[in-house]
Amino acid sequence: MRTLTTTAHLEPDTTTRVSRFDPTTNGEGFVSLRIGGESLDITLLARPGTADTLRAIARAADEAATALDQIADATSDGAA
Repeated sequence: MRTLTTTAHLEPDTTTRVSRFDPTTNGEGFVSLRIGGESLDITLLARPGTADTLRAIARAADEAATALDQIADATSDGAA
């Protein structure tokens, strides 16, 4: 990954979209993973050979979602 640091707040209406771009005679194919909202889109472009990196991102996102569920459960039980 090339260096870029940005912050975006996910909202319940945040959208995701995956687009596949097949190889052309002038280049290799790639996949685009777009995460967006009203005024901001973050797009990750992944070329062949980076599937394991996308899977690692997916595992980290699942771990973050589990942590959010635990925070929500603790908050609904009266803990703050």
